[in-house]
Amino acid sequence: MSLDWSGGALAEGLRCYQCGEYFEAHEQWEGVWLKCAEPEKTFLQALIQVTAAFHHLERGNRLGTASLLRASLGRLEKFPLAYGDVDVEQLRASIRTSLAALDGPEQAPQIPLPKIR
Repeated sequence: MSLDWSGGALAEGLRCYQCGEYFEAHEQWEGVWLKCAEPEKTFLQALIQVTAAFHHLERGNRLGTASLLRASLGRLEKFPLAYGDVDVEQLRASIRTSLAALDGPEQAPQIPLPKIR
C-alpha cells in the first residue's frame, strides 16, 4: 500500500492535524493504519503518536507528550530522509525541537508543532 495524501482519510487527517484537531487527525489516520502492512504501518504509527502527543499537551500532560514524541522519533529513525511523500528528516528535526521545548521550564513558550509534509 502506498500512502496517498491527496484525498481520503490521510488528507483529512493531515488537514485536522494542521488545524490543531489532534484527536480527529488521530482517528482519521488510525483507520488507515489498521489496514496497512509494514513498513507503512510503523510509519503511520509514528505520525499517530505525534497527534496523540499534542492531544496530551492540550490536556496539560507534558510528560505524556514527551514520551509519545520520543516513541515517534524512535520509529521514524528507521526511515529514509523522505518516505511516503513526507519529509521525514524535517519531521524528525521538528520533533527534536518540540522535545527541547518540553525539556525547558514549565512556563516555556508554546511547544512548536512538528511539521508533517
